[in-house]
Amino acid sequence: MAHLALYRKYRPATFDAIVRQEHVVRVLVRQIERKEVGHAYLFCGPRGTGKTSVARIFARAINCEHPVNGSPCGRCAACLALAEGSLDIAEIDAASNNGVNEMRDLREKVQYPPVTGKYKVYIIDEVHMLTDSAFNALLKTLEEPPAHAVFVLATTEPHKIPATILSRCMRLDFKLIPQEDLERHLASILDGLGRRYEREAVAAIARAGAGSDRDMLSIAEMCLAYGDSLTYESVTNVLGAADDATNAAIVSALLSADAGRALEEAERMLSEGKSVGVLLRDLMSFLNSVAIAKSCRDAEKLLALPKETFAAVARIAQAADGAAILRATDILAAAETELRFASSPRISLETALLRIAMPREDLDPEALLVRIAALERQVAALPAGDAVSAPPAAPLPPCGKQTERAGAIPPEEDIGSAPADEPPPWELPPPPEPSYAPFEDAPFGAPEENDLPSAPARKAAAAEPSASERREAAPAPRVPDGGQEDPEVVFGQFLRRLRKVPKSGVLYTLCRDLAAGMEDGTLVLTTDVRMVAETLNGERHMPLMREVFAELGVDRFEVRYVSDEARDARSGLEQLKKDFSDYPIEIK
Repeated sequence: MAHLALYRKYRPATFDAIVRQEHVVRVLVRQIERKEVGHAYLFCGPRGTGKTSVARIFARAINCEHPVNGSPCGRCAACLALAEGSLDIAEIDAASNNGVNEMRDLREKVQYPPVTGKYKVYIIDEVHMLTDSAFNALLKTLEEPPAHAVFVLATTEPHKIPATILSRCMRLDFKLIPQEDLERHLASILDGLGRRYEREAVAAIARAGAGSDRDMLSIAEMCLAYGDSLTYESVTNVLGAADDATNAAIVSALLSADAGRALEEAERMLSEGKSVGVLLRDLMSFLNSVAIAKSCRDAEKLLALPKETFAAVARIAQAADGAAILRATDILAAAETELRFASSPRISLETALLRIAMPREDLDPEALLVRIAALERQVAALPAGDAVSAPPAAPLPPCGKQTERAGAIPPEEDIGSAPADEPPPWELPPPPEPSYAPFEDAPFGAPEENDLPSAPARKAAAAEPSASERREAAPAPRVPDGGQEDPEVVFGQFLRRLRKVPKSGVLYTLCRDLAAGMEDGTLVLTTDVRMVAETLNGERHMPLMREVFAELGVDRFEVRYVSDEARDARSGLEQLKKDFSDYPIEIK
């Protein structure tokens, strides 16, 4: 006897053997038991879910003389005649018989009564492939068929069938089969064959089947031909997937912002002949496992991975941030779509990996959220009162006078010449202390000193009382209603005080690039990044900003988002007012 594929050898012969389509089986069985068989049925659903198998069982069951629980008994004369092949059950492939002539031929033959059974059943597979004229030829027969004719139409794309055909059929939708049921079905087949297998291997094959029983059995047959026993490693090799250690290394490097290591691992896999599309899908699948391990309590049961692989997944999920996992998945999903039109898929993949591993260089709001979450984790890990040092790999861009406020050091001063007993420079306030101690004690409206004090002057000032003692002695400056003070000085004092507040590193980093201005006595802080403005105006940071500004006597301030066009227009207006100060300028 010729070898039969697994999906043909183990095709169900009764309704009891159908995997998981209980809602369809129940309708058909009750109609058979009540002898209320309809004249036209439409089976819809994904491939490999049992549409043709159910149609064949139904065709034999309605002709069976003594059906058992709605299924054909297999022993009566009708069942034996249909098992050997009969003209009473006709299967038509609409993909290759889609013309009007074939439907006209069917319309003529349907008038003849059945040979052995009670019904003559026509199973038309992939019925959506029929042409419009073929549908029109079938329509009249489908509407008023002979009493002995039953039509079963099967399709994976019901939206392509005309509404006139749909309205004349009883529609039954088949669903994708859950992975647990696929695993159980495959395990029973392997037990019947006497083949050894690993539970993780069965789970991997069922997962690769993606809800299709036929696809799963086809993959299982390849894996069984690969070796005597079914192991997780053999399944991975047959599917052409990257090994779990490589996937874990790449994903771990991506989520920890190690672009170099991620590219090295990806290049190694591609150089070994791995397809770009396959590697991309493997990374997306591994990221999905990380997301499940991050979100679900029973992730180990849901994923059904080997212990070593799940341990790596759990370790990565614990160290990664949820926003970073979601952003990485979105970028890879977009890259998978772009691969269809990319002239160089390899470059597209590496660009996507770089975007994931370099959130500091990405201007998307999602990348900014990832950076904020990373800063918050760093701040939370520090003891109370410690300062947060910015990572050297991602310096913030200069922004005019605000860079000077943040503490630009004159080139003529040598940091290495500081005495050994002084604290390291990263623990000192960023700007050197001027003679009148700007941002701390100088009253508003004081003349701005451009020249920084020399080193001897700073040593002499060290013997004076500390800044905190002078701040307690001096009254807190306030902003009068006139609002004539330099807003840069006001905002500079705010930054200096904010830096000394424990666990304010994230807020300080977000505020460094704000631009300060005065409008009707209100201190207005502007930014060209919408996400920064929304974050600062949120409940997490605004109370602390109010508290620090209140210490400076500033009661009225606000944070605004200003686009580049509005910022340029405002700058031009200010320059115009300065150039023509003798003339009143009003914007209407």
